[in-house]
Amino acid sequence: MKKQLLVVEDDADLNKLLTMNLTDANHQVDNTDNGLRALEMAMNGDYDAIVLDIMLPDMDGLEICRQLRSAGKTTPILMLTARDSEIDRIVGLEMGADDYLTKPFSIRELQARIKALLRRVDMLQKTNQPIQENILKFANLTIDEKRRQVDLKGQIIELTSTEFDLLIYLAKQPGLVFSRAQLLDAVWDYNHSGYEHTVNSHINRLRNKIESDVSDPMYIKTVWGVGYKFTDTEAC
Repeated sequence: MKKQLLVVEDDADLNKLLTMNLTDANHQVDNTDNGLRALEMAMNGDYDAIVLDIMLPDMDGLEICRQLRSAGKTTPILMLTARDSEIDRIVGLEMGADDYLTKPFSIRELQARIKALLRRVDMLQKTNQPIQENILKFANLTIDEKRRQVDLKGQIIELTSTEFDLLIYLAKQPGLVFSRAQLLDAVWDYNHSGYEHTVNSHINRLRNKIESDVSDPMYIKTVWGVGYKFTDTEAC
């Protein structure tokens, strides 16, 4: 079954190139070059993933991302940024983007990133399969792997698909320390230097959602100079 993608890019040649190549990869692709139109399409459409440029007329990609996440839309977002705009990449990830690519990039790399995002969409859709229930409990935090649901003190916590994948990967291996490169490889399915901000930003967002005190986290611990770990079960 073809996946439904939305490409948002105001450079006409790049928009056409992305649309053509993603269509050739057997996806159904809608596209626009306008920020306000993109927000309307993303809000009302049923997309499996969005390729979103930051610099757009009428409304930029950062604001589109912010409004989608504020509205509870968890559609995976791959953000496109200029090579010299590191702050935009960081802000984009903090606002809820799942991944980013810096321009210029290869079509092969774009397709690999889209494939990784869509794999998470497939996991979300496999909720009716008769698999054994797997629920992890840590103090006030409960993670239901089958339903991809997180409960904190009786409240359901809204996570994007990537945030959940990162959380479950760490929580299923409590006490083990993972470097940023290892987490990129395991959760995002790629390992390229220079993309550590992707991991850092998602860790920060997870902490903001599940930790009572982000300056002294109970669940997701920083191991300075190495990476991150989920706290040992006994510690909770």
